[in-house]
Amino acid sequence: MLRRRRRFVLDRPSKNCDPVLTIHSNSSALGDLLKSVFGFDGFRANQREVCEAAVAGHDLLLVMPTGAGKSLCYQLPAIARGGTALVISPLIALMEDQAAKLTGMGLRVARIHSGLERSVARQACVDYLQGSLQFLFIAPERLRVSGFPEMLRKGKLALIAIDEAHCISQWGHDFRPDYRMLGQYLPALRDAGSEAPVLAMTATATPSVQADIVAQLGMIEPALFIHGFRRDNLAIEVVELATPQRGAAIARLLAKPERRPAIVYATSRKQAEVLAGELSQSQPGNVHRGRGISAAPYHAGLDAEKRDRVQTAFQAGSLDVVVATIAFGMGIDKADIRTVIHAGLPATLEGFYQEIGRAGRDGAMSRTFLMHSYADQRTHDFFLNRDYPPIEHLSEVFRVVDDQPRDVEELRERAKLSDEEFDRALEKLEIHGGARVDFGVGITRGGPDWKKTYRVQAQYRADQFAKVLRFTEQNECRMSALVRHFGDVEDAGRPCGVCDVCDPAGAVLRLFRRASLAEMALVEKIVEELRGVEYKASGTLQRSLDAVGRMSRDDFEKILNAMVQAGMVEIENAEFEKDGQVLRFRKVRLTKRGAAMRGMAVEALLIGDGIVEEFGGSGGSPRRSRKSNSAGRDEQVSAGGVKRQATARPIRSSAECEALAARIKDWRGEESKRLRMPAYMVLHDRTITVLAQARPKTPRELLEIDGIGPMKVERFGQELLRICAEEQT
Repeated sequence: MLRRRRRFVLDRPSKNCDPVLTIHSNSSALGDLLKSVFGFDGFRANQREVCEAAVAGHDLLLVMPTGAGKSLCYQLPAIARGGTALVISPLIALMEDQAAKLTGMGLRVARIHSGLERSVARQACVDYLQGSLQFLFIAPERLRVSGFPEMLRKGKLALIAIDEAHCISQWGHDFRPDYRMLGQYLPALRDAGSEAPVLAMTATATPSVQADIVAQLGMIEPALFIHGFRRDNLAIEVVELATPQRGAAIARLLAKPERRPAIVYATSRKQAEVLAGELSQSQPGNVHRGRGISAAPYHAGLDAEKRDRVQTAFQAGSLDVVVATIAFGMGIDKADIRTVIHAGLPATLEGFYQEIGRAGRDGAMSRTFLMHSYADQRTHDFFLNRDYPPIEHLSEVFRVVDDQPRDVEELRERAKLSDEEFDRALEKLEIHGGARVDFGVGITRGGPDWKKTYRVQAQYRADQFAKVLRFTEQNECRMSALVRHFGDVEDAGRPCGVCDVCDPAGAVLRLFRRASLAEMALVEKIVEELRGVEYKASGTLQRSLDAVGRMSRDDFEKILNAMVQAGMVEIENAEFEKDGQVLRFRKVRLTKRGAAMRGMAVEALLIGDGIVEEFGGSGGSPRRSRKSNSAGRDEQVSAGGVKRQATARPIRSSAECEALAARIKDWRGEESKRLRMPAYMVLHDRTITVLAQARPKTPRELLEIDGIGPMKVERFGQELLRICAEEQT
């Protein structure tokens, strides 16, 4: 049941205490407190309703975009209710940033985390018990320290605020085991005569994550405040770009001062170090007149002092660019970040949304770039296998634990695993209830049902990355796709108008070209083929128009995507099950606008075609020459205009070519079985014929072949070059 609402009044302060404002939840005094303490004349959108619910004592879940003012929604109610707000935060940098700001406003704040001396933590506990603190920040693992929860029960809690609450959910993008355990400790804190409400706050939570947060925290009839995920001032570009070419492209993107400050997200510590070095050594004057780029890496492998220096310099404006892993950004309150670049695919759409949300918090237009290739999928597979060890490893740890508390070193010796394997398996086993870890006591066996939930979560993680891959392949408004992912179907119908899909002519990095006359003729055939039918699968549509396979699948999809941008067709991702396998395909539907179009001007259709040459660099992205095919190619354009003309490539045949083509087809058959995809999606027959005739020797020569793009070069290039080389010897 919902707890009884308390009646709050404004008490006269004693001589030894600062005034404490306690108010009715609907009182105008909240506005007075907002002005006197925080200096704001009024609330931002949705803040007042949240603050009033918290002051009234309601548990609540707040999902609000980055930069919309979540922190105020616990800070103001905490002061209004009186007592000490317990703020649980997942990162030291996050709590240090918020604690410093509150201290700067004259509020009484303490924090306890592993980066502080024990004497500081002891003094914080003394101050809390004396009632002299307004805010106490702690890391979640502090609650597992023997005696600490009991100490908290002796003080007066105004509220319990849980920042970055998505970390609680095993379905969230940044799940943390210590956060998962919070629900075990909250009832005792609230049963100690305290009516402190629990406030869970996050910028990223899908409907399933929202439900899991509420359940795991044991929230009592919580008020739900789920506010819009749309960011109208973010222009998102998604670009396929091979890993070696990303450094040069990023350096040229950030050469212009107006694109800085910037955050570049790397997929590993090593990549963060390398990219930061490349940016620092780059000479923007070669591309754009101006001062050099100051950049620094930020990741968990650096010592705390260096991380603090980097964060402080970036906040102060003396550092242009931070190249970071996901360890950077939570709680960073820097409003003027103009660019966020992902130098590789993130693991989840939730994480991607949260990271790009750090740009443009001042409301000014900002741009984000997502770079990807097949190499990112290999990197993700490595991390997935590392973070979700084989179930046999968990079974081995489960075997050596029993009902008697055991020291971790004793169990390590008994288990037939390496130290690293043991630690990862124990962490997962604890999360899923197969083991209990009590600090100062030992490790005991948990329940036997952990296998099912572990398998489900491991598959869920794999599915999350599959959604990221689909996001890069979709040809719909980028912001609408993200909004739909978070469950806001109604708002997802409104295009943003500024991403690379909505406004290809305004794209900075992606290159588009005008459709040729031959391609426009194909567009008209597609329209006629779709008339009178509900939809056609894209593969079926291509085969009906190009039975002999003169056009590659990639090129056909590009034309379909261009038609989506022009509003002529709609494409829906769909799937069906066959022989126990889930097969995905794309439904293509003709729109009313497409049905009404006849003889569209060539200039009205733009087709994606790699990246703008300006960002390729001397060692930049290999550019494919334009090949002749059934659709024909014309000129390339971006916002900058024409790039170059198409070239033709003759095709010859010989017995040697036929033998090589047969070898490649044998290899293709093996690959299609291994990857569980149709053979034509590996390589089309037409592409194999040209490949056998050309006998390329380098990746650049592979890119000259129709139907082979950067992704296929990264995925299959080494094997194809090996086969071609063997045939020549």
